[in-house]
Amino acid sequence: MLSSKQAIRTLVADDHAIFRDGLRKLLSSTDDIAIIGEASNGADCIKMLAKLKPDILLLDLRMPDKDGLAVLEEVNFDSLPTRVIVLTAAEDDRDVIRAMRLGARGVVLKQSATDLLVKSIYRVHAGEIWLDNRITAEVMKAFAKSSDNGPRREKPLLSNREKQIVQLVAQGYRNKEMGEKLFISEQTVKNHLHNIFDKLGVSDRLELALYAIHHRLVDQG
Repeated sequence: MLSSKQAIRTLVADDHAIFRDGLRKLLSSTDDIAIIGEASNGADCIKMLAKLKPDILLLDLRMPDKDGLAVLEEVNFDSLPTRVIVLTAAEDDRDVIRAMRLGARGVVLKQSATDLLVKSIYRVHAGEIWLDNRITAEVMKAFAKSSDNGPRREKPLLSNREKQIVQLVAQGYRNKEMGEKLFISEQTVKNHLHNIFDKLGVSDRLELALYAIHHRLVDQG
């Protein structure tokens, strides 16, 4: 358990007061997750992100004023410590896939068991990607359809350095952080990523992370 000073600072953005109340009661029962703010629309969410800089944003995709996708499009999350978990009733998988493309690190169905939401917060805060099996399958299927790079190799020939890069991408590290951790330049990291994308037939970091998880190229513990 984390100490009170190390609690995962969480912002909730959802337009349904009853749902926010339920989340507040659920998360208040944990010692190491603290709700530090609540927003009922996208515009307020953006303002609170800039002010509070939470560790986790629980973001509803369907909100008035600005919806969750608009928040993801507008906010530069590279400048924030915040990792985003999307909350959705899963009416449209395309919105979920777009949210992941825009930088969300997890997706939780609103009808999921409450313990899964808590677990997703811990895992995403630790740098992992959180998707349930159905959504993972849909995302992988969509990526496969959209890929212009031909069939992927089942046993890609990655160098040891490239394998390290894949591991770090799947754990949520940014290019600069990977460079510092591996004692190489940020440009060298970009060069490695370019080669990895080409070898695996993936088009971006999210697709790489999901590919690595799907093909067991990364140790999730």
